[in-house]
Amino acid sequence: MQRTTHRSHLLARPVVVALAAAVALTVTSCAKSEDDASDSKKSPAAAADAEQKVVTPKPGSETCTIDAYGGEKIDLKDATVGFSQSEKEANPFRIAETQSIKDEAAKRGVKLLTANAQSQFSKQISDVQTLLTKGVDLLVIAPLNSDGWDPVLQAAAAKKVPIVTIDRKINATACKDYVSFIASDFVEQGRRAADQMIEATGGKGEVAILLGSAGNNVTTERTKGFKERVAEKAPDLKVVFEQTGDFTREKGQQVTEQLIQSNPGIKGVYAENDEMGLGAVAALKGAGKKAGDVRIITVDGTRNAVQGVVDGWISGVIESNPRFGPLAFQTLDTFTQGKEVPQDIVIQDSAYNAGNAEQDLGKAY
Repeated sequence: MQRTTHRSHLLARPVVVALAAAVALTVTSCAKSEDDASDSKKSPAAAADAEQKVVTPKPGSETCTIDAYGGEKIDLKDATVGFSQSEKEANPFRIAETQSIKDEAAKRGVKLLTANAQSQFSKQISDVQTLLTKGVDLLVIAPLNSDGWDPVLQAAAAKKVPIVTIDRKINATACKDYVSFIASDFVEQGRRAADQMIEATGGKGEVAILLGSAGNNVTTERTKGFKERVAEKAPDLKVVFEQTGDFTREKGQQVTEQLIQSNPGIKGVYAENDEMGLGAVAALKGAGKKAGDVRIITVDGTRNAVQGVVDGWISGVIESNPRFGPLAFQTLDTFTQGKEVPQDIVIQDSAYNAGNAEQDLGKAY
């Protein structure tokens, strides 16, 4: 089976447009962290601001149709959709992502079957195969890893079941193995995180990277963007420590504790998701550090991380919006009607800093 590498999304100053004329990105759900005691509901304005928005596709961007894919036209209302979640729903990103899928299915009256791989790749492969056995007509997959999907892709192709992937890329051929990939521009997220780190540190000193999980494009691209921008704009800012925190708070804390011991003069920590960043905050507090002693930049936009910006422990957060439900289902709906959909659908993300974190806290999840 042919494989292609991930296409980089080239963003300058993105313009927000609809995916197609029919796209209506309405979303009402917003999950919160397990340890966030707040239960306040969003105002209508905050809810609208929290919606996923799509970056204008570049002219000539590749598209996919059901005829090119080899599928069959169906009415989404009559279809059964399978959703495969990759990770334990302890991470606020995963909580919000799954809830958004469920909410949109319920809103549209679509039958939804769900499975959670509990952060085990072999289980996710088995989960999706089980969903296919149960007769799903369409699949939405949040992949744990980018590679190793051949058994699923072959089984889905045999049953003519279209696949939309969200938030992580499957290394496969678009409009052949899957229809569309919906996600943020992870390289651009890394660049923007570097910009915030440069501003927070003055562009000088030693910094560390808490890497995400190995084996997926999110980690690779967030790291690539960060390093490229630092090399370009701040050659006196040196990355002296890199270690995986596996996108978890506990591991982020453990790695940061080691970092403090081995590099006591560290000026900044780039955590490739909020949970690792919050773990880093816990480690710094445990070591007797004060807010702002070590500059922390994270990616996601969870409520606890944005509150960390308000409290001064985190210098900046690059958003990675998890509310995929409306956009995923609209993509499936457009595709199953026989219309064109982009092969790569890029989300525009916002950011949080000391200037806007408090007023924009209601947009966090």
